[in-house]
Amino acid sequence: MMKNFYSVIIGTELLNGRRKDAHFEFLNKELLKRGWEQKGSFVIKDEPPFMADVYNLIKSDPNSVMFSFGGIGATPDDYTREVAAQVFTDGQMEVNQAAKEAILEKFGQEAYPHRINMANLPLNASLLKNVVTNVPGFYLQDRFFFTPGFPSMSQSMVIEALDKLYPQNNTKKYRMTLSAFCSENNLVETMKKLPEDIEFSSLPQINGDKRTTVISVASNNEAETKKYFELFVDYLVKNNINYTID
Repeated sequence: MMKNFYSVIIGTELLNGRRKDAHFEFLNKELLKRGWEQKGSFVIKDEPPFMADVYNLIKSDPNSVMFSFGGIGATPDDYTREVAAQVFTDGQMEVNQAAKEAILEKFGQEAYPHRINMANLPLNASLLKNVVTNVPGFYLQDRFFFTPGFPSMSQSMVIEALDKLYPQNNTKKYRMTLSAFCSENNLVETMKKLPEDIEFSSLPQINGDKRTTVISVASNNEAETKKYFELFVDYLVKNNINYTID
């Protein structure tokens, strides 16, 4: 089951240095634990047109799964609920009764006049439990998840969403890695022989005059991974270049 995971981290205060992000590392760890990987991560300002552009970009990927962090509160600069509706539900919103009940349970009459607006969600939204304030996050189409900007609230929502809908990637990836004691330049022609469906990375390391290149080859086919990994091994052996298999 091919899935492309994305994170959208909304917060001008992250970009101007007033706060530091904790969402990317946490989400990445939880995805890798389950055999998934992120395809892209965006840290963006609280600007509705730009937010919509990023959401639309992710929506255009038929295999996308998105986690969006921030902007679902009740203050004037919380735009996420409206932008999510614009992009994912043709602008349609509704008062989600379960969200309204959760907010009233927590705040009573202090929910009015502002907090209660957090129950106004895109049409047909499902909810994610907030273990801190009881004000839920939400998700659409079982693949677009919207959580608060506070890690203490969002992290349990990420786990809830993944455990419920994406607990494990059953497509195994086979990876082989070596460190070649040479420049990347020596290996370029071998790199060109790899087909597009083989995942490949080359990481150069320089320590004084010594150069090392870490080569990683991966795919969902064990035999194919080994076949193309051996191209590098064969080249290194043929050219008397030392290497270690990691």
